[in-house]
Amino acid sequence: MEWQALYLSLRLSFWTTLILLAIGLPAAHWLTFSPRRWKFLVEAVVALPLVLPPTVLGFYILLAIGPHSPAGRLYASLTGGMLPFSFQGLLVASVLYSLPFAVQPFASGFAAVDRKLIEASWCLGISRSATFFRVIVPLSVPSIVTGMILSFAHTLGEFGVVLMVGGNLAGITRTVSISIYDDVQALNYSAAMHTSLLLLGISFLVLAATYGLRRRVWAVWPPYGR
Repeated sequence: MEWQALYLSLRLSFWTTLILLAIGLPAAHWLTFSPRRWKFLVEAVVALPLVLPPTVLGFYILLAIGPHSPAGRLYASLTGGMLPFSFQGLLVASVLYSLPFAVQPFASGFAAVDRKLIEASWCLGISRSATFFRVIVPLSVPSIVTGMILSFAHTLGEFGVVLMVGGNLAGITRTVSISIYDDVQALNYSAAMHTSLLLLGISFLVLAATYGLRRRVWAVWPPYGR
């Protein structure tokens, strides 16, 4: 059992989920309420990781954050390091790879909020930003919780993207899924079995907590507008 790899995966999932919460809420709000005709193009871009092979996505991310790219040069000038084959690079890749698992549930929750409640808030003189935090977000808590937990679980099991962007550096970019792959390659099936069972148990507990917590939250925040 490689506990260091498990800790790295849990740490990566935690920070990915927090970042997706910060950027996913405004992105989902824009996708839900924007009148722009071309927003379907943005929706397609957000959903790309669902259908794009992880190695393809990882390859393009590697090019985008490489030392010769604008983002890579900017990061190097600020920190003196490189994004590829680092935890920060893994974090960038994980956020992009898990983006639809956060934005789509968030957007579904926002779309389910009764528009009359939103318009009533506007009529009372509440600004759009205040309405978002005081009306839309509280009424979308079940969907927000679902998006956060799905993002965490999806990041925990990443393989192709993290391997392309981070490689296999012990203690730096070696996640639990890569550890299992290495054990299988070395014919160490016992270690692979133990790690896989642990990951299976964690994934099951995360999903069970998702459904259980969602039922409790729905009891407090009933689905408006349905």
